[in-house]
Amino acid sequence: SGLYVLPPGFVESSCQSRIFWMKLNKLLLQGKFFQLEINDPHAGPILLDEKLASRCGYVLSEDVWGNPVFRASVLGCHVANEVDELFSLTVNIKVSSFSSMRAAVTYTYPMYCSYSSWASREIVCEENYMEVSVRTDVPAVSNDYTVAWMSALPETQNVAYQLWQLMFVSPSGRKRITVSDAAKLGYSFNNTLSRVYLRAPYHTNESDVSVVSGVNMNMVTSTSMYRQRWLLLLIDTTVSCPVDGISFTDTTLTWTVPRVIPTLVVQESTFLSKTILMGVDGRVIVNPEENNYLLEHNETHIRITIPIGAEGGKLKSAISGGVYGVIYSIDLFLEHTWTDADWQTTKYTVIKSITTPFMPQMPTVINNTLPEERLFNIAFGHFLLDVSLVAIAIGNVPFTLSEAQHHGFKIYETLFSNRTKGFVLEVSFDDPYVLKEYVNRNETKYTLLVNYTISVGMEMTPYYHSAEVECVIADIEIPEGVGYCDKENLYLAIPTFGLHHYWNLYLGSQPLNRHVALTNGYLAATNSTHLILQIPLFAMGVIYEEVSFQNIKARFDVALRKVRTMETLQMFSVRCSFNSSAFIICQPDGTIMISAQMKTIPAIDMSKTKLRDSSCKPREYNKEHAFFKFHVTTCGTSVRFEGDHIIYENEISYEKETLPGQSIPTITRDPDYRLSVLCYYQAKETLVLSAFATNPSTSPSFGSGTIIPRSNIAVYRRIRQALNVVSRVSKDESFMEFYEPNVAILKRLVEPIFLEVELKDESPDAELYLENCWVTASLDFNSAPRWNITVDG
Repeated sequence: SGLYVLPPGFVESSCQSRIFWMKLNKLLLQGKFFQLEINDPHAGPILLDEKLASRCGYVLSEDVWGNPVFRASVLGCHVANEVDELFSLTVNIKVSSFSSMRAAVTYTYPMYCSYSSWASREIVCEENYMEVSVRTDVPAVSNDYTVAWMSALPETQNVAYQLWQLMFVSPSGRKRITVSDAAKLGYSFNNTLSRVYLRAPYHTNESDVSVVSGVNMNMVTSTSMYRQRWLLLLIDTTVSCPVDGISFTDTTLTWTVPRVIPTLVVQESTFLSKTILMGVDGRVIVNPEENNYLLEHNETHIRITIPIGAEGGKLKSAISGGVYGVIYSIDLFLEHTWTDADWQTTKYTVIKSITTPFMPQMPTVINNTLPEERLFNIAFGHFLLDVSLVAIAIGNVPFTLSEAQHHGFKIYETLFSNRTKGFVLEVSFDDPYVLKEYVNRNETKYTLLVNYTISVGMEMTPYYHSAEVECVIADIEIPEGVGYCDKENLYLAIPTFGLHHYWNLYLGSQPLNRHVALTNGYLAATNSTHLILQIPLFAMGVIYEEVSFQNIKARFDVALRKVRTMETLQMFSVRCSFNSSAFIICQPDGTIMISAQMKTIPAIDMSKTKLRDSSCKPREYNKEHAFFKFHVTTCGTSVRFEGDHIIYENEISYEKETLPGQSIPTITRDPDYRLSVLCYYQAKETLVLSAFATNPSTSPSFGSGTIIPRSNIAVYRRIRQALNVVSRVSKDESFMEFYEPNVAILKRLVEPIFLEVELKDESPDAELYLENCWVTASLDFNSAPRWNITVDG
């Protein structure tokens, strides 16, 4: 190794409270190893180690920013002392790129301290040692003759001539040893021109722990004894230092030191506190309140309260158990000067490095999303400045920061007012990694799933955090349909935007797809913007609002329903009036309406036409047309089953008139006319109704009708008998699995109920009509309120 000139800014030193303070710049030691040597003027360099440090009055540690700090008492080993006023100490700083310290560079750094204002007794409580120094011209033995002093006096008869000895008093008894033996136990004792000092490590066998005003104190009770011919000198070298007294809240740390320490103040009635000073990082703080520090004292305590994060200390990020948090550290010292009758003046200095426990700080995601700009803007914080963002994942797709920027995500840091920072992420709603869901009536829910990877502290500990941000905006336009008609058809033009993605078209309870359209006889065509449906007047699904003689008011409805929830958003309707000379309409409630055109030669009187039941006459008629309206249970209507259909049949007839009382036939020109009327219904059909009163005439068409001219038909007669009817509720529209009978079934609003009523009678003449169906709020069928589904069939 060799001697080199110190780099600028490498070392900073001062002299404070008779202590040498030296600080090394960690930035100039990055990637390097260093050692300190104490340069003794006579013995040369001595390597500093832990044992040497506590015995000789040295401390080697780090400040809160990680800079190496060296402190030494002016009464420490190898310190040059000029008349107890001028002190100097030379330190060798060895720096190497190798842990073995080979090829080390050595910097020699001398420090000087001028200190002449010694108090009669000075006590220093350092991190690793306690030190008391006493002026030798002070009356040594208390006039009170305390127990400790009395126990020491008999031993003085055995003090070696012209030799210092130490008497320790502890709960385990009295121990008298020479200075050299005390050094073997870790103590250091010596005298200067005007002072005697004792330095002791904490928690030795000769020490004791006592509680003073709630604070644990480590105490060494000792008497230094010196005899030379006629002189016997007894000096009280007792020292007591606090070992705890630290408490924390979420926002502050508090350091408490006893104001009066009984082992150091024998005559407490004469105690008078003179000055109390506090310091941070080796510097006295003249006005603590300017930094929001609180220095206060009462009759028993001196208390320093520091807000967490206050200036002078350091907040550091940390990870504990996968949780992010902070740790706050600050280097404090307290200097208390008091007087009492025995010691005149005592200066009591305590140096304390305080670090809080780990304090969890759950990061938050601040949602600053801008719906009007269709942009997610989220800030992830609050973090200390020693935290950096390493990577993100959007929708479980990982990105490095450069990949994220290249993709189009915008990532940047932002500073908050409390000296913390956050990471801002901006993502467009239209980005493919953003989840999109159609909700409510016309809104889209955009969901951004983010996983953050954070690097924490100098250790670069990884920390992971996930966040989910949603924004719902009304950005979907519900389509509007346009309807029109010609002489024989109804037309609906419906925008194709969103079809099958957001919503589907429904005809009653079934989806309106190409198969249904073809089966029902609709024609469907599409262009770039619309679906155009052509619905013949007498096709399935047409609703007949009014039917009268030669006039039909018809309506066709298509429901727009959400794909996922089946909620109806819009009803597309077209309504028109048609003139039709001949038609048959079979309503789902069993009503049959017929406009019959009868062109005969010669013409017949349409007012005299009738159904099988001769009392069923036309409601309207003219020269060539007759209009009938009746129910399938009336007017002599017959029923039969063919395959999957139920067929109801009646006939319109006109019979020739005969003169009454004549037995021979009458010659007449009136023709004998028969017109058969048939309505076909599916034998098993699911009918969708709502639990509110509805007008059966506005329900969808439920069958198909055919007019067949026939010359004759058999007489039909209904037979009444007791029937076996069973009703059940199916679990779904398949009608394959049913609920148990007489069990309450809970259904949500607008949730469908699948009801089946079955006629178990095998008689071919039996017919089943659903007359009334209703819903109640309880198991009592007659309770109120009551919601009707069907009334009178």
